Amino acid sequence: MTATPNGYVTVVWNTKAKPGREADLKAFITAAITPSRNDPGNIDYEAHEVDGRPGEFVIYERWEARTHLDAHLTAPRMHELVPQMLELIDGTIEDGIRLLHPFRPTH
Repeated sequence: MTATPNGYVTVVWNTKAKPGREADLKAFITAAITPSRNDPGNIDYEAHEVDGRPGEFVIYERWEARTHLDAHLTAPRMHELVPQMLELIDGTIEDGIRLLHPFRPTH
């Protein structure tokens, strides 16, 4: 996660389902999309399944500010959802978080 110069935050999260839980994780992620998009400060929340790799997913999120992302991550629903997600994924949530550092040409 990184705040860009104009303040918004971009998160890319990669995860893989535990063997035999691929469809369960896809359904879980699908159910989380709309509530996350409706959280205050959300700019974009897109879930993707990696082509040719069933059960591997990438979620791309953008938030207006770090405070909005933090509110999303600590929302009351997350106290119930995070333990459920950990039952479905191979590894930890933190394993898949990627930091993005935007850059542009100087001229």
